[in-house]
Amino acid sequence: MKRSYEVVALPGDGIGPEVLGAAMQVLESTATTFGFELRLSEHDVGWAAVRRCGSPLPAETLDACLRADAVLLGAVGHPDADEAPVDQRPETGLLELRSRLGCYVNLRPLKVAGPISHVSPLRRELVEGVDLVIVRELAGGLYYGRPRGLETVDGQRVAHDTLRYGESEIERVAEAAFRLAAGRRGRVISVDKANVLETSRLWRAVVGEVAARHPGVQCEHMYVDRVAMELVLRPAKLDVLLMENMFGDILSDSAAGIAGSLGLLPSASLGGRTPIFEPVHGSAPELAGLDLANPVGAILSAAMLLEHGLGEVDAARAVERAIDRTYRAGLRTFDIARPGERPVGPAAFAAAVAARIEVGAERATALARGGSL
Repeated sequence: MKRSYEVVALPGDGIGPEVLGAAMQVLESTATTFGFELRLSEHDVGWAAVRRCGSPLPAETLDACLRADAVLLGAVGHPDADEAPVDQRPETGLLELRSRLGCYVNLRPLKVAGPISHVSPLRRELVEGVDLVIVRELAGGLYYGRPRGLETVDGQRVAHDTLRYGESEIERVAEAAFRLAAGRRGRVISVDKANVLETSRLWRAVVGEVAARHPGVQCEHMYVDRVAMELVLRPAKLDVLLMENMFGDILSDSAAGIAGSLGLLPSASLGGRTPIFEPVHGSAPELAGLDLANPVGAILSAAMLLEHGLGEVDAARAVERAIDRTYRAGLRTFDIARPGERPVGPAAFAAAVAARIEVGAERATALARGGSL
């Protein structure tokens, strides 16, 4: 029986529809090549959803996501929402989506592709061989803590947020990081600020307890400011970086700087009922409709969807290889093209990647002999 999966596409705002369309083009080509079926449906989220029905996460969208095997998201955010009530801001809908789907661990991998290693602002000898993953706790911390608010005290405005973590929240994301590291180079750096924060002291204690259950994985604790420096000075020596929600939000953008463009990096939000896959960049409304967006982060998010959402690991590797072959053929998006290189828009780049989706040699041999994928 042909394998069949239900995937919900959430284009969102700004360049979201363009990069998502590119990713879906590659996904559909991959499904055809590898012999499985994708049942796709598209729904509103973010500011586009607010304008259409008054909510950044409509009930119809949430229901569809809860029924799906995986969700592929473009981007959310728009300048017109800056003065909107909190419950109508695009980011509120995204946080609610992650929470309602139960996603508590976010994977943000960084690999510097050889053909475009020159794009990095760091020296080539520093970025060659970079292959790290930021494991970010996604369901707790400052972004969800209560109480929070803005009030007037003694005639001046005072704002407050609450940074809170329970040991079970820390333990489950730490377990995910150590399992991931066991299949990689076997090293976890746990990121905290234990010299200042009580939450970080608890974080360090609980991570140490989890590390004791994984003797094959080396664990090192490191302050967040030191890690920020290591990302710049010695990124190739880093493997798995485990951190709380806000640290992960900030340092993952620093990691994107190593690659040379936010448009290059994917992410996966896992652990709950339905996984979410999205590029790490924002909605960049100033680029919307200009055919300038970089779809690579979205396409690599689609590859993560294939691997972590649908279990189609061979198909995921095929997408990664196709991107590399597209780079080697000389195609570049506008944000990473050098003088003399050929810049193309998101649809053209996706078409080039889709045309290069191939099964591996062993799989091709099996097919030729009448085997199955």
